[in-house]
Amino acid sequence: MEKWSLMTMTVLLALTVRWAVSLGSYSGAGKPPMYGDYEAQRHWQEITYNLPIKQWYFNTSDNNLLYWGLDYPPLTAYHSFVCAYIAKFINPAWIALHTSRGHESQPHKLFMRATVFVADLLVYIPAVILYCSSLKETSAKKKASTFCVSSALCILLYPGLILIDHGHFQYPLSLGFALWGVLCLSHDWDLLGSVAFCLALNYKQMELYHSLPFFCYLLGKCFKKGLKGKGLVLLAKLAGTVVVSFAACWLPFAADVEQIMQVLRRLFPIDRGLFEACMFSSPPPHCPWPDKVANIWCSLSVLIKIKNIVSPQTQLKLSFAVTFLSLLPACIKLTVQPSLRGFKFALVTCALSFFLFSFQVHEKSILLVAVPVCLIINEIPFMATWFLLVSTFSMLPLLLRDGLLLAYAVTTPAFLAACLASFSILEKTSAEDLQLKAFSLSLKGYVAWFKAFPRIVRSLFLLSLSLMGVLSLLSAAVPPPQSLPDLFPLSVSIVSCLHFLLFLVYFNIVILWDSKNSKSQKKSS
Repeated sequence: MEKWSLMTMTVLLALTVRWAVSLGSYSGAGKPPMYGDYEAQRHWQEITYNLPIKQWYFNTSDNNLLYWGLDYPPLTAYHSFVCAYIAKFINPAWIALHTSRGHESQPHKLFMRATVFVADLLVYIPAVILYCSSLKETSAKKKASTFCVSSALCILLYPGLILIDHGHFQYPLSLGFALWGVLCLSHDWDLLGSVAFCLALNYKQMELYHSLPFFCYLLGKCFKKGLKGKGLVLLAKLAGTVVVSFAACWLPFAADVEQIMQVLRRLFPIDRGLFEACMFSSPPPHCPWPDKVANIWCSLSVLIKIKNIVSPQTQLKLSFAVTFLSLLPACIKLTVQPSLRGFKFALVTCALSFFLFSFQVHEKSILLVAVPVCLIINEIPFMATWFLLVSTFSMLPLLLRDGLLLAYAVTTPAFLAACLASFSILEKTSAEDLQLKAFSLSLKGYVAWFKAFPRIVRSLFLLSLSLMGVLSLLSAAVPPPQSLPDLFPLSVSIVSCLHFLLFLVYFNIVILWDSKNSKSQKKSS
């Protein structure tokens, strides 16, 4: 009873923080002609309500694809239609065809913010609460009553997701569905987990970041059961579940092959090249996707202008090859030795590989890494907290453009304070706490070097915090030199990218040197 009272207070606190952030600005506010993601979501409501389904993804006189054309899978379109149907009852002018373009008003802002709150309350927050409730067995007995509450508090106060969903403007549905998928798999509800992940993938194609861990984990379970018996039955059931789930989502488009192909072209516009610099061949003055993402390609472009010397097709092949090679070790390990713990770590490494090396990455895509990291905050609180802080910092240029400096400056230290209070992270920096014991034992000179390991890690953490704090202050308060107008955004991106590369190495080491067997799976679930 006490646990659920504390959990209720945690949810109320999380909702209060979200409400406070939502009072501020949003993406593209007052910045015509394109505005930003807020206008994109409103425009999709306008299109889906006023036009027949067969025109949703096609360029027509009523649907100019250069003005926030729909480029997410069908489930996003259906969600936009439901929101539009409600908006029509409140104020038809909000979704009037053509005339509602760029509509901005306080009542409409309240409505749009409310739709995000509803999505949070119905999908994302319940998944977090139920997931954290299942973590109680991993804690010490003296902390069992509050352990799940502490985990939920830190996850729900993660500033990156709050600032993007309730500040910048985005729906948490794809991440929420993916989290439901993880929750179902943790209880061996493999078919329900597959349905949940299919919903996530059909809401946002970026959930491909998580697709290989889901696939490898379930395939590994089938192998473990034996492909001549129960394993084959499970494989058939999973395949049927995926086919039926996709068929249900794509049914309105299934009558015409050209419809399906057009949707796919909108979802994967490979002609834009390696960088998601902008969706336009000639970027307008307020292009919402500047070329400052904390991945390897944008960082390298400071020295080597890859897009000027390599063709788009070669860029695609190069990106695919590097991404595939970087995530291959974790996927092989998960397939050969499937465990829930390995599955959660593989979600992190695969998503991070996609973010660092894949094609057309947006700053916000780091959230696809951050949410899986939240799932392991109970296992490695120090490194998880560090990563989540860096992930929020990596989006600083985007947050500053959206007028979210104050929200960023308040929620980030608050999150750090919550993690310090909940997990005493600075006391959990030993090789064993960071789950590097097996790796450290395999190194020569282990005793001499690892005696100083906790102190070294803490020093690096404090140095990292100081560097992020200084760059945040400079970005917000100091005008850049006229000859280097992108100095601070580029610095943020490069510093974040270097962090992410080190985190990728770390998480892969944890996975590959994981000596825990299937007996530990029950504990981690």
